[in-house]
Amino acid sequence: MSNIRIDGQALWADLMETARFGGTEKGGIRRLTLTNEDRQVRDWFASACMSLGCTMTVDRLGNMFARLEGQNADLPPITMGSHLDTQPTGGKFDGILGVLGGLAVLRALREAGHVTHHPIELINWTNEEGSRFSPPMMCSGAFAGAFSESEVLDKRDRAGDRFGDALDAIGYRGTQPCGDHPVAAYFELHIEQGPILEAENRVIGAVTGVQGMRWYEVTLTGRDAHAGSTPMTMRADTLLAASSMIVAVSDVAKAFASEGLGTVGLIENRPNSHNVVPGETFFTIDLRHPDDTALAGMEEMMKARLAAIAEEAGVTLQMTRIWDAPAVPFDRRCIDMVAEAANEAGFTPMEIVSGPGHDAAYLARVTPTAMIFVPCRDGLSHNEAESITEAEAEAGANVLLGAILRADRVF
Repeated sequence: MSNIRIDGQALWADLMETARFGGTEKGGIRRLTLTNEDRQVRDWFASACMSLGCTMTVDRLGNMFARLEGQNADLPPITMGSHLDTQPTGGKFDGILGVLGGLAVLRALREAGHVTHHPIELINWTNEEGSRFSPPMMCSGAFAGAFSESEVLDKRDRAGDRFGDALDAIGYRGTQPCGDHPVAAYFELHIEQGPILEAENRVIGAVTGVQGMRWYEVTLTGRDAHAGSTPMTMRADTLLAASSMIVAVSDVAKAFASEGLGTVGLIENRPNSHNVVPGETFFTIDLRHPDDTALAGMEEMMKARLAAIAEEAGVTLQMTRIWDAPAVPFDRRCIDMVAEAANEAGFTPMEIVSGPGHDAAYLARVTPTAMIFVPCRDGLSHNEAESITEAEAEAGANVLLGAILRADRVF
């Protein structure tokens, strides 16, 4: 379809260059959303896009849209993108591969002198990870109408800092209303964050959708007491109760065949003193399943198990569901464009469902959407040791380029 190709060395150089913004001693990245490190990588991204002749628009939630004009400015843009923020101990490739892979696509088009029919836009979505402000993907969610601007701006992190204030502090609150932006189609390149492609010796995954997921916040309230003078039978130990609940979350997930997933990833214990029986414990729960009916069943079983544990332990249980993301199927036409682009590039694509959530899951509500996966070593992600090869990055970006060119002819 086209002899335009990605400059893999330039893409890899960009990945290594941007890794210095929030880089850690172990070779990973700590670049939480709306921090100074986030501002630094945003500034770099904006400069790199404008050097290619792009214009930049920023909406009221900090989502960034780099636009390369096409032959017809009246057509809605074909879009691609991902995110620049990371986990507290993140790797070099989660999210940013999709942004810099998109930058590589813009560079390839510009250097080849190829002008598409549609404008092409590259998007950096704010707060995909949800590691500072929960839930994740809030700003792509707001773009798709799942959250209001005011709801997002008023979110607070665990330190009490408000999202809107943090956005203002880094200078990335734009003027365009979030969601007031036409989109013809959306493609997202990402590392798989799982072991399947590597195990199957495949370089490209054509992602057919994203599994359903729900997040919860749990607070257990008991009674602080002296560890040396309070009999075991007279304690209301919230940490002990929480430990049983964590096991219960795992047991519930295992009860739903091989596809159920349950994780407790954050826990806070109070007063957190060596010789005090804990009187308050806070933790989070992440439940996932490809089938929404099964996910609802997991929730009901979990609620019953946790309530029983709380009653037996003599503690008060407060559990709030803070996020509900139903399973999302992607657009068949876009999936086929990814597969065709992979075959043209010399790869045999594998259809795969995404376990993690992505901004693409929200974009699929408002525009034809698909994703491209490349493998990561040992399936490891959300980890400083996260690793891919230069060849895999280049392959994914070439497939992204091929899918964009196909979408430009169809939509």
